[in-house]
Amino acid sequence: MLEFVVAFCRDYGLFLAKTVTVLAAILIVVGRLASLAMRARGGGGERARLVVQRIDRRLRLLGRHIEFRLLNNKQWKALAKADALIEADQDKERVAGTRKRVYVLQFAGDIRASQVESLRHEITAIIAAHRPGDEVILRLDSPGGVVHGYGLAASQLQRLRDAGVRLVVTVDKIAASGGYLMACVADQIVAAPFAVIGSIGVVAQLPNLHKLMQKHDIDFEVLTAGKFKRTLTVFGENTEEGRAQFLRELDQTHQLFQSVIAQYRPQVALDEVADGRTWYGSQALELGLVDALQTSDSLLVAAAQSADVIDLRWRTKDGWSNRVQAWISANVALAVDRVVDRLWARTRTDHL
Repeated sequence: MLEFVVAFCRDYGLFLAKTVTVLAAILIVVGRLASLAMRARGGGGERARLVVQRIDRRLRLLGRHIEFRLLNNKQWKALAKADALIEADQDKERVAGTRKRVYVLQFAGDIRASQVESLRHEITAIIAAHRPGDEVILRLDSPGGVVHGYGLAASQLQRLRDAGVRLVVTVDKIAASGGYLMACVADQIVAAPFAVIGSIGVVAQLPNLHKLMQKHDIDFEVLTAGKFKRTLTVFGENTEEGRAQFLRELDQTHQLFQSVIAQYRPQVALDEVADGRTWYGSQALELGLVDALQTSDSLLVAAAQSADVIDLRWRTKDGWSNRVQAWISANVALAVDRVVDRLWARTRTDHL
């Protein structure tokens, strides 16, 4: 009887999981078709906007939450009055246009440097609104990725320097490879002591299934017009000539990477550091790869004492159909996970 119950629960659970999966697929397809239809009519698609937030007052007054709990009412009122006077003086500076602005950007890099699409809009806004003396702090966190994506990201940062806006890049965790390519454009690089810095090199890797295909008598042809149109392939037979050309292209990219570093950080001895290795922040400081050791939090708190610190985010908002589709996908996946978890929990319990 026990074995029958276990078998029934298992079979029913698998049936239910399959049913939910099929239903999810149908709903996702319907949602996607609705999304495409709305976009074709010019509605329901993605909408983007620039989100602007002043965070300096929040940074300055974090400690006030502690004071509020510890001081008596009279002491707290006196402290609040002093803060109000400081805010009034700052308002006068803003009206006169003399108060410095520090713009804060975030770049969490993935393999494709996909956030560069947001970065370009944020930088365009800053260039249009900046005043003499303003600066940008970019909080960078990236292990690198595709050359063209991070090359474009570095070029976007160059726009700030061309416009005369001082750029500080802070690295709390990692700025390696393409991430460091971006960082070196800055007027100053500030890193946490254990942030990972460097990886000045280029890597490419791909599998080759030619021998496996030969074993199963499968032919694969690569037809090109141009001797080096395709140097290495996944399915075809790679030649020594093609491999040598591919290595030359990698070396050219590496040389280009080093030329950018030499332009912005001439104090760096490329012969010592441009071999693909990484260093922690304290080591990178000794090598000239960064200029100071400090967390981004410390830097922002210090800036908030004398400037308006403005957080900028370019955010894309999906239309209703995309939100419905995302909601369906998330909840169906959660339901499937719960069914599987309960099924296995029941099975384990029955066998104890």
